[in-house]
Amino acid sequence: MRFDHCDLQECGVARFLSLLDGPWATLIVRELLKGPHRFNELAEALPRISAHTLTSRLRTFEKHGLVTRTAYPEIPPRVVYELTPVGQDLRPVLEAMNTWALSLPASVFGLDEDEDPAHTAAH
Repeated sequence: MRFDHCDLQECGVARFLSLLDGPWATLIVRELLKGPHRFNELAEALPRISAHTLTSRLRTFEKHGLVTRTAYPEIPPRVVYELTPVGQDLRPVLEAMNTWALSLPASVFGLDEDEDPAHTAAH
């Protein structure tokens, strides 16, 4: 794998970041990999995210074909967000990120080794 191109046209990393910029984007995908969610379910799973940011990210994902938004004609209205097959293809990417980050010492993240669940689970 070569990383000598930095523009969106030729660099997959740049393309990835153009869709999944910022920490919330990846965390939203992580939640949707568990299955379809309503807006409030996503907000509860990501307690520090603002409604504006969540709405913005979901609209961007929908626009780029990563997420579908299904509105059900019920009272009260119900809207469900779900990853498309393209969005589901992010699973191995997030799994690799998770594996890599959990392999690092807790001190890299400013955590105490004794309080790190990843460290405790490994022993």
